[in-house]
Amino acid sequence: MSEAIALKHYQMYINGQFVDSKSGNTLTVINPSDEQPISTVPSATVEETRAAIDDAFEAQKSWKEVPAATRGAYLHKIAEEIRNQEDDLVSILMEEQGKIKSLAQTEIMFSADYFDYMAAAARMYEGEVLQSDNPNENIMIAKQPIGVAAGILPWNFPFFLIARKMGPALVTGNTIVIKPSSDTPNNALAFAKICDKVGLPKGVVNFVTGPGAVVGSELSKNKKIGIISLTGSVDSGRRVMSDAADHLAKVSLELGGKAPAIVCKDADIDLAVQAIIDSRVDNNGQVCNNAERVYVQEDVADEFVKKLTDKMSKITVGDPNKDETIGMGPLINKAALDNVDGMVQRAVKAGGKVTTGGRPADIDKGFYYLPTVITNVKQDSEIIQHEIFGPVLPIVTFKTLDEAIDMSNDNDLGLTSSIFTENLDNAAKAANELQDGETYINRYNFEAIQGFHAGWKESGVGGADGKHGLDEFLNTHVVYLQRHPEKGRA
Repeated sequence: MSEAIALKHYQMYINGQFVDSKSGNTLTVINPSDEQPISTVPSATVEETRAAIDDAFEAQKSWKEVPAATRGAYLHKIAEEIRNQEDDLVSILMEEQGKIKSLAQTEIMFSADYFDYMAAAARMYEGEVLQSDNPNENIMIAKQPIGVAAGILPWNFPFFLIARKMGPALVTGNTIVIKPSSDTPNNALAFAKICDKVGLPKGVVNFVTGPGAVVGSELSKNKKIGIISLTGSVDSGRRVMSDAADHLAKVSLELGGKAPAIVCKDADIDLAVQAIIDSRVDNNGQVCNNAERVYVQEDVADEFVKKLTDKMSKITVGDPNKDETIGMGPLINKAALDNVDGMVQRAVKAGGKVTTGGRPADIDKGFYYLPTVITNVKQDSEIIQHEIFGPVLPIVTFKTLDEAIDMSNDNDLGLTSSIFTENLDNAAKAANELQDGETYINRYNFEAIQGFHAGWKESGVGGADGKHGLDEFLNTHVVYLQRHPEKGRA
C-alpha cells in the first residue's frame, strides 16, 4: 500500500506575517490537468479579513507619506525578484491553473514589466494649476491616494492581475488587501513571499485566502476600503457594487466579454484565421477579452470556415505539466467543462453544425475540451449571446458591414471587438461604431500596458492600465489658495 503524498501548504500574508487561519479551516487546491490535489491554503474568517483591512488602514497613514519615487523603487525590486524566480513561478502557475508553459512564462514576465512601468509612473502622475476668476488666487488640483484598496482576483490570469491592481495602488500611496481566487491561490501566496523579501513595510500588502462569500464580501462591505478593484463575472460585479453601495466605495470592475470578430471579404483570410485562433484558444479559451463569436462576410465564408476548421483541428490538447509542446491545456474545473459542453450541445440541438471538436477530449483525467468550430447558429442563440469561456468559436455570416456591426453591438457586453479588413473605410467605420472598450484591427486581442483596458455596458466600470488606469486609484483634491499680499509685506 503506497503512502499518501503530503500536500504543499501555503500561508496567508497579513501585516508582514505569514499566518494560518485561527479557525484551522483550509481550502484544497486541485490541479485541473489531472484532478489531483496539490496544496492547501488557509480559509480566512470574517474577523481575520477585517483585521487585515485594519492593518492596511493603519499602514496607509505612513505609506502615503513615503515619496512616490521611493514607493516606485519597491516596485522595481518586486519586478527584479519576479524575474529571479521565473522558473518556480511558472511551475506553480502551470500546475494550479493549467496554462501551457509559453503562456505561463509570458504572464510572469509581463507582470514584471508591468511593475517596472508603474514604478516609472511615480514621477509622472501629476495635478494641475488653473487660472482663477479672482485676483491673488491659485486653484490647484492635486492627486491623492484613496486609502485602502481591495483587489479581488479571478483564476484565469491570477499572477498578472496582482500586478495590475497592486502596482498602481502602491505607487500612488494606497495600501492593498488582495483576495486570490480559491482555484488559484498558490501563485498569489508565492507572490507574498516576494513582497516580504523586498522589505515592503508591514500592512502595505496583504493576501487573504478564503471563499468569496466570506473574504470577498467583507472586502466589499468594509467602510475602511476606499476602492474595490474586481476582475470577474458580471454577477460578481453586481454583488460587489451592491455591497459597496452602502458606504459608496469606489469600484473598478472588469467583467465578462463576448467579443465579436468581424471578417470582411477583403480581409487577409490567413491572417484573420490565425489571429482569431490565437485569440480564442489563448489560456485554453478562458480569456474575457478574446474572440467569442465570429461574423464572416458571405463571399469568403466557405474559405474562412475551411481554413479555421483545419487549423483548430490540429491544435493538440493535453497536460502542460507533462508535455511542453502541446497547444492547449484544461479548463479550470469540472463546472467549467460542463458549462462549455452544455452550451455546445444545446447549440447543436438547435441546428448548429460542428466542423471540428464539439466534445470533451478523450483524456482520462483533467478538464479538457477540444477546440471547436460551430456554424449555422443564429444571432439570438445562447452561444452567440452568452459568454462561453472555452475554446469554442461560433460563426454567423453577414452580407454588409452595417449588418455585422449591428449584430456585434446586439449584446449586453462590450469589452473588446476586432475587425479584419484591408479597407481603411471599413476599419474606420468599425472603430467609430463598435460599442466596446477596445477594438483590434487586423490583429489578435491583447492589450498594451500603456493603453486602457475598460469595458462598456455590462462589461465593467472603470478600467486598468496606462495613465488612465493609474487614475482609478487616486482622489482629486482641489485647493483654492487666496493670497493677501498687503498683509504679507514687511
